[in-house]
Formats: sequence, structure tokens, C-alpha cells
Amino acid sequence: MATYSELMAQAQNLMAQAEQARKAELASVIADIKAKMKQFGITPADLGGAAPAAGGKRAAKPASAPKYRGPNGELWAGGPGRKPQWVRDVLAAGKSLDSYRI
Repeated sequence: MATYSELMAQAQNLMAQAEQARKAELASVIADIKAKMKQFGITPADLGGAAPAAGGKRAAKPASAPKYRGPNGELWAGGPGRKPQWVRDVLAAGKSLDSYRI
């Protein structure tokens, strides 16, 4: 019977072989997928994915609607992150943000 270390070495060898086989087949699989997408006019959006943004950057999240209006007309959505100075000032003065809710 093989020892644990021998079996682990065999497993690592098989995983390396499997990865080599995957890499060898990958190019032909991608080419086949692209050909079928072109043939049927399928876009990445049709598959539930987004088309890659220009420059490989992610699309920005849309801004949240403002929920609070400050004493000088400043707007704040009340989301996570650092609070604006006017909000910190209001809270430091012991006031409630409910009076600034839009």
C-alpha cells in the first residue's frame, strides 16, 4: 500500500497534468465560443455579463440619491464612509439629522 506522502505526490502530479490539459484545450474552446457568438450575434450582455469597459476599468457605481440637505444647501446621501463636515458639526452640536432630511 502506498504511503500518504506517495499518494500526495501522485495527486500533485495528476493536478499538474490536468492543468496542462486544460491550458492546451483552452484556446480551441475560446475560439469555438467566439465563432458561435459571432455566428448567432450573441454579445456578452446576452450572456448576463457586461461588456468590458474601455481601458479595462470597471464602470462607476451610480451615485445614491441625496437624503439630507445641509444648512448651506450641501447634499449628502447618508451612505457608508466618512461623513461630511457639516454632518459632523450637526452631530457634535447634539442635533438630530432628522431635521435635515429631504
